Amino acid sequence: MLTGIEEVDWASLGHAYGPADDVPELLRGLASADPAERETALDGMYGAVHHQGDVYDSTLACIPFLLELVADPAVQDRGCIVELLTSIGGIELDDDDELDELGADDEEFIPAANYAMAAAAIAAGADVFLGLVSDRDPEVRLTAPCALASLHPEPARVLTLLRERLTVERDTEVRLALVAAVGRIALRHASLRTETVDWLGWLARAAQDPGLRLAALAQRARCAPGDIPDDVVPRVTGLLEEIRTTAHRPEPATPERPATSTLIGQFRELLEEHAAGRPAPWTEELLRTLHTALDDRVDDRIALILAQLRSPDWGQRSDAIWLCGGLIRIWRGRYEEVVRLVGAQLQDPEPRLREAAASFLERLFELGAPAADALVARLGAGAGAGSGRGFGDSRRPGGAGARGGVGRSGRDGALLALARAGDARAVPLLARALEEGEVRRELLYATDGLGPSAAMLAPLLRRRLSEVELDERLHDRAAPLLFALGAVRGGQALPEVLRVLRGAPPNRRDGVREAALRTLAAFGPAAREAVPDMRRLMASESAAVATAAARALWAAEGDLAEVLPALERWLRPGVSGADRCAAAQALGEIGPAAGAAAPALRPGLASRDLWVRVRSAAALWRVSGDTAAALPVLLGAWEENRHARVDVAECLAEMGPAAASAQLVVLTELTRRRRHNAREGASGSHDVHLDEKLLTLCRAALARMELGVF
Repeated sequence: MLTGIEEVDWASLGHAYGPADDVPELLRGLASADPAERETALDGMYGAVHHQGDVYDSTLACIPFLLELVADPAVQDRGCIVELLTSIGGIELDDDDELDELGADDEEFIPAANYAMAAAAIAAGADVFLGLVSDRDPEVRLTAPCALASLHPEPARVLTLLRERLTVERDTEVRLALVAAVGRIALRHASLRTETVDWLGWLARAAQDPGLRLAALAQRARCAPGDIPDDVVPRVTGLLEEIRTTAHRPEPATPERPATSTLIGQFRELLEEHAAGRPAPWTEELLRTLHTALDDRVDDRIALILAQLRSPDWGQRSDAIWLCGGLIRIWRGRYEEVVRLVGAQLQDPEPRLREAAASFLERLFELGAPAADALVARLGAGAGAGSGRGFGDSRRPGGAGARGGVGRSGRDGALLALARAGDARAVPLLARALEEGEVRRELLYATDGLGPSAAMLAPLLRRRLSEVELDERLHDRAAPLLFALGAVRGGQALPEVLRVLRGAPPNRRDGVREAALRTLAAFGPAAREAVPDMRRLMASESAAVATAAARALWAAEGDLAEVLPALERWLRPGVSGADRCAAAQALGEIGPAAGAAAPALRPGLASRDLWVRVRSAAALWRVSGDTAAALPVLLGAWEENRHARVDVAECLAEMGPAAASAQLVVLTELTRRRRHNAREGASGSHDVHLDEKLLTLCRAALARMELGVF
């Protein structure tokens, strides 16, 4: 086995972490009889030799040995090696001519060449995968179809083999893998697509196994998304119910593998935990495929999710929540009933379902309102007499990260979801959380939406701020408390805010000062005692600190004699874009009283920096009301950068009838179904909130344009 491995000059080859002289040990580890050693070796292969999908010269040198290991039935865990080879050889260039277009000196040439050589090398040995479809090891049979569909150079031959194998295969998940591989071939090879789509349609009707029919329906939708039947929702919901009533719980698990401190091991354990106790965990991937194919058919996707959320199977309900997370992040729609049903899962006895529900609701902000009653009930249920449970930080015993305690997505997460929804019932619960111990910083940043009732939090926030040590961790600990004090207008905490402002250590000092000054600005005249500090800090070399100090001084005294020059100095030529934005924003917050600064703002309208243009135009409108100069700049930014739309819409809503020429732009945004900030494969915790804010501002702007209301 591994004949010739010593003949390779591994030290002259490289991987992600330098010379590849450790690769022979990794390859031998893959063939070890010890499962922990095999998993450690596999982790090393992904971590170094195929790091983040890259292909190095050492990766190419490994391919013959990996193919040899796959072909040896004595080697255990060969399915994992098949997956590794599929990943190495399955990277496709965007264009067949891409490599030819790259020069040898181009920095992308070597990676692209390595991908191409890896695909060619594995394709040359891909016949080894043909025999694996009937291997005794079901894990090998599970991975072989995808390898064949992705890597074998004769797709028609593979298609015939996969369809024939389906007639004799008895393992449910392997059969689903065979169908998925058929779909992959149809997507990759247009010449085979029509017959494959027809075959998948036949299988979706004729197969006895409802899981197989669902798999065929999902793959057909994936291959022909424009031809998805109108009755897809009742068909799928019927199949899910049939699967629920006929699927048998899996056989007792094989002896557990020894735990390894590897990413591969952790991922395996997560998958095992996710599937534990579920008779048909594979339905999640089938539905994910179907949802991807349905794409912008949002109403159908919502209908599918609603059906799952009403299922007696907690696993189906959990899958629905995770699927809806992806849907609501990308597409606008009517989610009230979905949110209400997700909220109902907070009382379910299955902890994984409760965790999924709380995690989903945390990101909804105002869209979480239909679940508010359920969130309150969940918080009340967790606060039973003698429970001893509070709102904890993950670093504390029984805190956010502790099993069996108050988890991040247990009561703590439910409280965050309730607060972000703007429900005043969160206030007394947050007060208790502040009394008990560490509080998630996100909870403190949610105080700005809780309304006047949140004023009762000020004494508690003041006490907590007084306990923060003035050390290198001051910013991380004090900034959320300062924000919350500003949000609740807790002016009685002025001594504590000044202690932080004056005692900030060198580490991240500017950030601490800026946060404290913003809080002082929120206090307004109640912060007059801090005026000397504000004046001193207006001369700071940090624009963020200096502009925050100027804004706070204006709020405290209402005198612009010193404030305007302090802000205008950051609008001069040569000042960085970020600094000009800070000054313009401060002037905009001051409003018409800063009208004398309009000439200093105008040069920013022609800046090459989009955000300088946006901030300058918005500020110019707010200080001078000059729509003619500001509006074209704002509308240009709207088209140039979608992430500027919230700021622009806010200004349009303020302009009212003066922005009537932007009516079509606003109407167009309101008719779009895709969220303005949607990103495939990435998301932020505030994405949905920001898009909903944009919609709210657009409606307000349109109403004021049409009604002529100022």
